[in-house]
Amino acid sequence: MAAAAAAAPARSEVLSLFRSFLRTARQFSDYNIREYTRRRAADAFRENRALADEPAAAAAFAEGKKQLEVAKRQAVVYSLYAPKSKSIMEMKLQ
Repeated sequence: MAAAAAAAPARSEVLSLFRSFLRTARQFSDYNIREYTRRRAADAFRENRALADEPAAAAAFAEGKKQLEVAKRQAVVYSLYAPKSKSIMEMKLQ
């Protein structure tokens, strides 16, 4: 059982997790929070890209899955209390 938990995730699993982060980031209506979530996910994946140690890679993947669940919950909560006006950055993008 412990050997299965320490197995490094497949590349497809890692990419799937990254895409899930990007999809979750798009759910935030506020530009600043949306971009922060996207940037933070990209930074974390870039930081862990070179992990060669299987237990370390598995631990980073498990932590990423936990963080994804946190981001999903935050997206739901934020949607309930999101400001109705757009940020200045969103106004400039139009």
